[in-house]
Amino acid sequence: MARAQSPRRRLITTLAAWGVALTIFFPVLWMILTSFKTEASAVAMPPQLFTADWTLENYAEVWQRSDYPRFFWNSVIISVGSTLLGLAIAIPAAWSMAFVPGKRTKDLLMWMLSTKMMPAVAVLIPLYLVFQRIGLFDTKLGLILALMLMNLPIIIWMLYTYFKEIPGEILEAARMDGASLWNEIVYVLTPMALPGIASTMLLNIILAWNEAFWTITLTTTKAAPLSAFIASFSAPQGLFYAKLSAASAMAILPILILGWFSQKQLVRGLTFGAVK
Repeated sequence: MARAQSPRRRLITTLAAWGVALTIFFPVLWMILTSFKTEASAVAMPPQLFTADWTLENYAEVWQRSDYPRFFWNSVIISVGSTLLGLAIAIPAAWSMAFVPGKRTKDLLMWMLSTKMMPAVAVLIPLYLVFQRIGLFDTKLGLILALMLMNLPIIIWMLYTYFKEIPGEILEAARMDGASLWNEIVYVLTPMALPGIASTMLLNIILAWNEAFWTITLTTTKAAPLSAFIASFSAPQGLFYAKLSAASAMAILPILILGWFSQKQLVRGLTFGAVK
C-alpha cells in the first residue's frame, strides 16, 4: 500500500506543477495580451506585459482584411477529414497487429514510427510535384491525404497499444458466436476501445489543426486553413505583431475550446489500460 505524501511534499509537488503549467502557458498569454495592444505598445522596449491603451482594432482589422470563416471551415474539414480517414485505415491495421501478429510485426511498427523522424523537407519537392501532376495541389482532398499519411504512424501506434490491453478471448468468443470480421471490429472491438479511439481522434485533430509546414506549402488560396491565415499577416514591410497576435488568437481559439471541453475524455483515453 502506497504511503500518503507529507503536506510539505504535496505542496512542493503542487507548486512545481503550477510552475511548469504557467511556463508552458506564458507564450499563449503573451500572444493574447499582445493582440489587444497597439502596434507601438506591441514593439515597445523594454517589453510590457500590460499596457494602458487596450484596443479591439486588431481583431476588427483582421476580420475585415480576411475571409476568416472560409479559413476556419477549411481547417475543420481538413483536420476532421484526415482524422476519420486515418482511423478507417488504422483500426483494421492495429487490429491485425494486436490480435494476428506476425514475426515482423514489431519491426513494422518501429519502421512506421521511424518515418516520423524523417525531416519533412526531405520529401517536400517530390510530394509537391506529385500533387501538382495529379491535380491535388491547393485542394482540401490533397491536404486530407497528406496529413492523414503524416499522422498515420502515430494513430496506428496509439490504437495498437489500446487494442493490446483488450483480452483476445473476448474476440474469440465473438467468432465462436458467428461474428464476421466486420462485426468483430465494429461491434465488439470498437466499443471496448472507445476511450482510446476517442483520445486518438482528438489528438490527431489537434495535430492536423496545428500543422503549418504542409498546409502552407501545399496550398495557395482555395484550400488554405487557419495556419495559412496566420502566415498571411506577415508582410514585406515587416511583422505587425499586434495584428499577427490577433490572427493567431483567432486561429487557436477553436482548438483551445475543443481541448478544454474534451480534456477529461483525452486523459481517460491516454490512460486507458494503464491500471488493470
